[in-house]
This record gives sequence, structure tokens and C-alpha cells, in this order.
Amino acid sequence: MFSLKNIVRPTIQQLKPYSSARDEFKGTAEVYLDANENPFGKYNRYPDPLQLSLKTKLSEIKKASINQIFIGNGSDEVIDIAFRIFCEPGKDKALTFSPTYGMYDVSAAINNVELIKQHLLSDFQINLNQLQPYLEMDDVKLLFICSPNNPTGNCINKEDIEYILNNFNGIVIIDEAYIDFSTKVSFISEIENYPNLIVSQTFSKAWGLAGVRVGVAYANKEIINLYNKVKPPYNVSTLNEEAVLKKLENLTQFEIEKNIILKEREKLITELQKNSFVTKIFPTETNFILIEVNNANQLYKELVAKKIVTRNRNSLVNNCLRITVGSPEENQKLINTLITLQEI
Repeated sequence: MFSLKNIVRPTIQQLKPYSSARDEFKGTAEVYLDANENPFGKYNRYPDPLQLSLKTKLSEIKKASINQIFIGNGSDEVIDIAFRIFCEPGKDKALTFSPTYGMYDVSAAINNVELIKQHLLSDFQINLNQLQPYLEMDDVKLLFICSPNNPTGNCINKEDIEYILNNFNGIVIIDEAYIDFSTKVSFISEIENYPNLIVSQTFSKAWGLAGVRVGVAYANKEIINLYNKVKPPYNVSTLNEEAVLKKLENLTQFEIEKNIILKEREKLITELQKNSFVTKIFPTETNFILIEVNNANQLYKELVAKKIVTRNRNSLVNNCLRITVGSPEENQKLINTLITLQEI
């Protein structure tokens, strides 16, 4: 049976978090002389360490309580802090599925945690039979599931994820960076049902704020308390929080922009199907398309020579390029360039 206390590192359980000046005072004052700030300027004050304005807005939109939300410096911070909370360096392990997002590897290496990688099946779904022994290992503390998955573009079967949540005594992190482009329902609605679930989302993709670097974790309040305990005191700047709040004020515009991307995705798929270079187009529920081509390395270089950059994923999925859905003008330039290359 899952027990949060049993999988949190002892040093984290005993950790006394840094208490900032803003943590110690609640409310609004007329004079702030507590944090050694410069009294002049627009951004002279430290940001809210718990980003309560942003959490309040997200609570309304996502139907999660404020104490079930963690705001991170990008979703990469959500990933990194999970390793620091749950995995003893040089001892514990984490698990993910291949091919998938490369930052799981990087964060595991930085934290000196072995990352086990299970190969997905040919349809990019989880092989539960091969996974089963790892679900029963005491030293496997974290399990990452990217859904929709990067770079494959597909969602992982909900029933398989639920099986893992019910049968794994560690933490399951579902990375939903691309969920806004998907027809599937977010697992945020399940955090009350699974004490070992963390759902990670980001404002870098559908929300168009990659330069702002804000990610979010949704989980039960006990896990969120651990995140707040471990994070740096002022991990998200005032500028970044303001940028996200401004975007959240206009949900209608967000839907308009997202729908343009989805329409362009279908148009791009239709045009790619006509191309002799393309041997397969994989189903996608994201803002990118994974395509199999005759020679991925060669086509990638030819596109770069035409000043079009795609992502060569040949090392992860044989002879595949990952193409982000751009603006209508960018997509048309790609289509025209591929036609030109076919004629050479």
C-alpha cells in the first residue's frame, strides 16, 4: 500500500525550510522594512513566494484547490524537485518509457539517480507485462509518464496509467505539457483519488509563454507541501507571474490561437501525405507531427540549408523528424520547400 512517508527522503522529512521575510508576514502593510530591498523602482520588492494570485486564478480554471497547486520555474523544476524529495542519490531509482522527453534523463543524472527506461511498444503504448517487476521494486521511487508523449505525439492509454497508479507504491508523475492540444481529459481530476499522483503542466506550449518559464504541478496538499518545503524561496519572478496572469485573463483569445494551431496541424498532415519523402505520419494529439522519412539525417540537413529547422529524432525513433506546427506562413514555407526538394 502506498505511504507518502515511506518514500520521502529522511533528510527532506527533517528539513527545516528557509523562511523568507514574506513567509513570516501575511497581509498588506504600508511600510516594508523586512527584506533589505531597495525602496525605489517598480520591481524592487521580492515576489510572492507562493504565487497566490496565480494559484487563485488556476484554481478557478482547473477546478483544483489552491493547496493542490505548485508553481515552478518551468515544468523542469517540477521534475527536478521530485527527484530531490523522493530519491536518495546513488541509491534509489526512477523509471520512464522510451522514446520520451529528454529532461528526465538530465534531471536523473544531475541528482545521481539511475533512470530505468522501458521501451514502448510499436504503437508507443506501455508494455505492462514487462513493467510489472519494476512496480514491485522498493528502490524505484518515481515513474514518469509523458502523455501526450514527446516525441511520439500520442496519449498513453488511460487504463494503463490507472493500473500503474493502483499498483505502484512510488510517485507517478504524468507530464501533460501538451494536454491542451489533446481530446483526452487531464488527470488533474484524479488527484483526489490517487495519493501518489503528480500532474505536471506548462505555459510553454498551448499558452505561448515558453520565454516566461512557468510550470505547474497538481497533487494532493501533502505532496505540494513537500514541494514548497524544498523549492527556492522566490522561485518564480513577479514579471513571470504577471505574464501568466495576463494570458489567463483572455481565455477566448487562447482558444482562438489553439484552434488555429489545430487546423494548421490537419492541413500540414494532409500536405505531408503527398510528399514522396514521407513514409509514415504518426497520430498526434499535440502541436507537433512525428514523421518517418527515407533518410532523416539527410532531409534534416537539407531543410536547415533552406533555413528551416525541425527536430531530428532519428536517434530515438528510426528515420523520424519531429515537426512543430508553426504559423500558417511558416507551415506553407515548409510545404513549398519540401515540394522543391522533391523536384531536385
